Amino acid sequence: MTDGRNDSMRVARAPRAKRTVALTGADSFLGRNLIGLLEDDDRIARIVAFDVKNPPTAGRKTRFYKIDLTQPSVDARMAEILAAEEVDTVLHLAFLASPTHATAWAHELESVGTMHVLNACRERPVRKFVLWSQTILYGALPGNPNHLTESMPLRGSTETRFFSDKIEAEQVVARFAKQMPGTVVTVLRIAPMLGPTVANYLTRYLGHTVVPTLMGFDPLLQFTHEVDALAAFKLAVMRDAPGVFNIASDGVLPLSTVVRLAGRTALPVAHPVAYPLARALWAAQLAEAPAVLLDYLRWVCVADTELAQRELKWRPAFSTREAVLDYAGAQSLRDAHLLRTPAST
Repeated sequence: MTDGRNDSMRVARAPRAKRTVALTGADSFLGRNLIGLLEDDDRIARIVAFDVKNPPTAGRKTRFYKIDLTQPSVDARMAEILAAEEVDTVLHLAFLASPTHATAWAHELESVGTMHVLNACRERPVRKFVLWSQTILYGALPGNPNHLTESMPLRGSTETRFFSDKIEAEQVVARFAKQMPGTVVTVLRIAPMLGPTVANYLTRYLGHTVVPTLMGFDPLLQFTHEVDALAAFKLAVMRDAPGVFNIASDGVLPLSTVVRLAGRTALPVAHPVAYPLARALWAAQLAEAPAVLLDYLRWVCVADTELAQRELKWRPAFSTREAVLDYAGAQSLRDAHLLRTPAST
């Protein structure tokens, strides 16, 4: 695996001064693990954690502030903290990893919450701003090319809050980048994460003994191992790499192979039946995702990572196959009740 510390030392333009990093969504999967990594990095002087709950990985470097991004006027409080703590880098991670029925709250958190964070960064400018985004925002469409580059439009379903709020967040961040040329703005579009400890709609889908698929469709899938996602964020903190970058493991796998490697049995369902059934189950809160995500079991949505490898100097340590196998190994222990199922955040 490529070590972020060695990469930053090889790049002449990497800043040498110790950093003060603030994270929104500090008690999320990404937030907790990044805080743990940054606590152990000598180049980080201080970590400022924003969330409604103190992350368990907070150590001696971390200062926790209870911040609820859904509340009005939170941007003024955040700006005060950014100034008082002399924050130079902000990681905005306060996004949902899985769809929720609480769509009004999700909109306030993700779309409006992003505006609050950016307002704070305008009032008290920072040197760097890093945003967590996702490759699924490109949308799974029948006309997609084999590999989607960062220049492609985000065509995920705007009728579904899980997509539209994140797309709106990217749009306001893009405007912020133009308005604040003194701030390095980096957007990481992460492919769906898999691994032994991450929990999201994908791990719940593959966690079923019998996994529904769409009859007649076997799209190529692409994932990101949780370790590689964390490594990309750490590199974005330590390097000056403005722009948008796709982050995904090497290689792709057909859905049928993913199901087999996960030790599951596929249940093909005709898509004219699957969509109304999925809508009914979602409405009854009996499904892990709305019907629109069935599109990703039907058509390809695979991102090109060449730009991230060239500009960010990021290299995945795990292939898509290895990410699936690592997840499957942990899931088999959970199936045997030998390992606790992680909470989804």
